[in-house]
Amino acid sequence: MCIRDRLSVRSGARRSMPGMMDTVLNIGLNDQTVKGLIEVSGDARFAYDAYRRLVMMYADVVVEKAGGMEPAKGKGIRKLMDERLEEMKKKKGVELDTELSADDLKKLVKEFKELTKKHLKVEFPENPWDQLMGGVGAVFASWNGKRAIEYRRIERIPDDWGTAVNVQAMVFGNMGEDSCTGVAFTRNPGNGDDHFYGEYLINAQGEDVVAGIRTPAPINETSKNDHSKDLLTLEKFMPKQYKELDEYQQKLEKHYKDMQDIEFTIEKGKLFMLQCRVGKRNGVAAVKMAADMFKEKLIDADTAVMRVGPNQLVELLLPMIDPAEEKRNKPIAKGLPAGPGGAVGKVVFSSEEAVKWGLKGEKVILVREETSPEDVDGMHKSQAILTTKGGMTSHAALVARGWGKCCIVGCNDIEIHEHEKYFVTKDGKKIHEGEWLTLNGTKGVAYEGVLELSNVDLNKNTSYQTLMKLVDKAKTLGVRTNADTPKDAEQANYFGAEGIGLFRTEHMFYGEGSEKPLFLLRKMIMSTTVKERKAALNELFKYVKKDIKATLEVMHGNPVTIRLLDPPLHEFVPHDKEKLQELAKELGVRMSVLNRRILALHENNPMLGHRGVRLGVSYPEITEMQVRAILEAAGELQKEGKKAFPEIMIPVVMGRHELTHQKNIVDKVYAETLEKLGLKNIPYLYGTMIETPRAALKGDSMAMVADFFSFGTNDLTQMSFGFSRDDIGGFLPKYLDLKLLPDDPFVSIDQTGVGELVRIGVEKGRGIKNKLKVGICGEHGGDPESVKFCHRLGLNYVSCSPFRVPIARLAAAQAAIEDK
Repeated sequence: MCIRDRLSVRSGARRSMPGMMDTVLNIGLNDQTVKGLIEVSGDARFAYDAYRRLVMMYADVVVEKAGGMEPAKGKGIRKLMDERLEEMKKKKGVELDTELSADDLKKLVKEFKELTKKHLKVEFPENPWDQLMGGVGAVFASWNGKRAIEYRRIERIPDDWGTAVNVQAMVFGNMGEDSCTGVAFTRNPGNGDDHFYGEYLINAQGEDVVAGIRTPAPINETSKNDHSKDLLTLEKFMPKQYKELDEYQQKLEKHYKDMQDIEFTIEKGKLFMLQCRVGKRNGVAAVKMAADMFKEKLIDADTAVMRVGPNQLVELLLPMIDPAEEKRNKPIAKGLPAGPGGAVGKVVFSSEEAVKWGLKGEKVILVREETSPEDVDGMHKSQAILTTKGGMTSHAALVARGWGKCCIVGCNDIEIHEHEKYFVTKDGKKIHEGEWLTLNGTKGVAYEGVLELSNVDLNKNTSYQTLMKLVDKAKTLGVRTNADTPKDAEQANYFGAEGIGLFRTEHMFYGEGSEKPLFLLRKMIMSTTVKERKAALNELFKYVKKDIKATLEVMHGNPVTIRLLDPPLHEFVPHDKEKLQELAKELGVRMSVLNRRILALHENNPMLGHRGVRLGVSYPEITEMQVRAILEAAGELQKEGKKAFPEIMIPVVMGRHELTHQKNIVDKVYAETLEKLGLKNIPYLYGTMIETPRAALKGDSMAMVADFFSFGTNDLTQMSFGFSRDDIGGFLPKYLDLKLLPDDPFVSIDQTGVGELVRIGVEKGRGIKNKLKVGICGEHGGDPESVKFCHRLGLNYVSCSPFRVPIARLAAAQAAIEDK
């Protein structure tokens, strides 16, 4: 027989899904062919090691998983076999699999077959052809396995892509001390540095590196970490093979023009390349690689922009542990830094608990000896992951890096007692489930309790600055921000916003320093005559103007779209007795009278009630005060030699007549403001927030009055679907599971329904005014898919929260490149 008669069966999906698809190695071994393998290799220990691996994988992948026998609870066949393996090592007084003898492994083969028959009621097939067909079918079936489905959902990979199956001749990294297997990356996937990076294990098969069973050794000096700093590098252990591997990795990256993830095996001193694919990387590394490869002229500007996923930018904005906090606190454990950023959460010890706690809104950190593909859902729900085993190429590290999740692996400073639900540090400190833990994934250290996190300084990140210059050159869609305060506006400038697409005036009545203006607003709301109301509004005026002026000043002439008062008035009414008594005293009325007035404000469906423009129609003096504050603030800045460009936006409009009614008030106040300030002109625009389906359908008549449309897609989605975003928790998850809806319509815009209303409104509006300015200002403005949709519709801008501005900028640039 030939040693190459053994086969491996592995998947070949269009997109890398590390650890999510199944693999079966060593196919073709049975009680007879194992003797032939011993004969040609001269190594019985190696042959039975390969054989026991096949029986383990076949029982786990082919019989249990593909056969639909995976237990919902309790131990699967792989766990039972792993436990038997550990018992054998303990019995023999050894720590590593490699220390077991040929006879030990031969006994394990027999016991594994018996376990398969006992628990799965299936005999291990001796016929190599049956093994091959079973393996091929199982790898195809793994596309629809629970973990693969969950991973595709998270990564937004289409279910109908399917997978190929590759059948390869086996090469063996477990043939002795002159054999090894490893995983390498053409650049460092953790930070993007241009260094060949990887790990290897002597006398092992590929699954051992990813599983994190043993601490792998570094392939070179730049791959060393705290755990492997004293281990022999591949470069020194096998210099000839390392040099060959290094030459291959350079050729591969130059050919594919991207960082490659390489799997290799050295069998009896001969190097074999098993596969290469585009390597997963975190956001920090993605941005650095894109910027560096552009500077190296390996890729062009458009490719650099397309190379970074919009949500990967989030990782660059992730908070880190405050350095002062770290100085004051002593780490309780240290491991390998596998995923960047800081994270705070409560300790849980199983994927199931992570999901359960996460659904309750708890922030959790998943602590495991090692993770497996079955843990993917719990890993995603966690703030961070901490494992005691594994290296920088282990499953936990690969998956966390792909998601940009904070992660520490190989943290052998702690000992986990999973059943008792606690872990113990080296100095004897116990941390129980539910207790707080803080991780620094960049340094690989863990702290007890909650440490304060602080934001990073993007101005110091030259790779980010390089990339965003390319982004701004490529995009045609403007990106603004939603803001409530001048401080929000400053933050938006820092993130590169080109203006404010939604400034909510009512938010000045919440938070620090809001006591006095809120009291005056309540006084206005409880007034029963126009005179009383105007008196309260006159007192309120200076506070509103001050806030607006500060915001306009911060934006340095960039447009600021100011939405007039939108929420129903009852939202501002006090509920505590002390505040009510204070208000009654100021108004000079009894508590019973005040309570009657409050009761009169009650509405059965306030979202569709007395709010937005309806307040301005009912109480024109409210509109007048706000418009006067806006125009005077802009006019005063103009007189001070500063630029200001407000856009007055009327919310919850359903037709042209409401707009005209409010425009008459604006025109009157504008003339009065010019006369008061002695100015000839104050630049501003007048427009509407389109939130009702009727307003979208009446875009042509609305455009006769409005200078701009801003689609408020949050409320437009609620009114189109007929459900509230505050009440969807009871049924939306089921709708998504059953694919009755493709996505949460409050996260990504419903392109065929709500999006169609936006398209109609834009086309009708621009049919009257071809240069009508149009944008959106709902939370959809920060969703990459929604941004791309807005680009295709020809909108002028999107507006989102300050933190999402870089993401929207990148998505807009990618939409423009895809449109070429």
